[in-house]
Amino acid sequence: MRLDKFLAEVGLGSRKEVKQLIKKGQITVNQQVEKSDKKQIEPEKDVVVFQGERLNYQEFYYYLLHKPAGVVSATEDSRDQTVMDLFSVKDFRKDLFPVGRLDKDTEGLLLITNDGKLAHELLSPKKHVEKEYFAKVSGTMTKEDQQRFLAGIMMEGELTLPAKLMIDEVSEETSKVRIILQEGKFHQVKRMVKACGKEVTYLKRIRMGGLTLPEDLTKGKYRPLTVDELYRLKG
Repeated sequence: MRLDKFLAEVGLGSRKEVKQLIKKGQITVNQQVEKSDKKQIEPEKDVVVFQGERLNYQEFYYYLLHKPAGVVSATEDSRDQTVMDLFSVKDFRKDLFPVGRLDKDTEGLLLITNDGKLAHELLSPKKHVEKEYFAKVSGTMTKEDQQRFLAGIMMEGELTLPAKLMIDEVSEETSKVRIILQEGKFHQVKRMVKACGKEVTYLKRIRMGGLTLPEDLTKGKYRPLTVDELYRLKG
């Protein structure tokens, strides 16, 4: 990898900015001042230092974000705040993106990464990666509704895959439920509940595959995945 690309990748600045650092002799490679931005290095072996600090290269980044309502699952939007706007300057990278999407008014777990291969694996319809949601529903969910979810519900001429509806709490007018899907059709939870004659009033994703939303991660906050979480996610 070229030295200027390496420096830009580790977040030291734009390609133009890091070229200036190199020209000024502020970068050393294996304890030697390097003045050529075209210098080829091996990121895993060569020791690159800036202002006394070794720069470590990382190809892929994985963050677990607790998405709040009112924020869109996109890298940019001309009208609304995006999930990427929640990142600090230190952690923000142009190649990061949300894996899948949550509706603007939906809260919960969202994976942010630059690993396109993993994103494809998680979103591929053939993989049937489970997504679990907690929902508050206007209306009483019943055992009959559970059977309908398991059998699949017709949406736009296509039957959904079997889904699990777990009823946690029921009152006269509302229900608290958890729903596990194996796919991610547009507004799927809301549309399946509506097909049963009820309405979702609050929705939160609490799990995606082996990745669960931590209770101590508050809305609008994010953190890197742990080694164990990444292992479970890649399964």
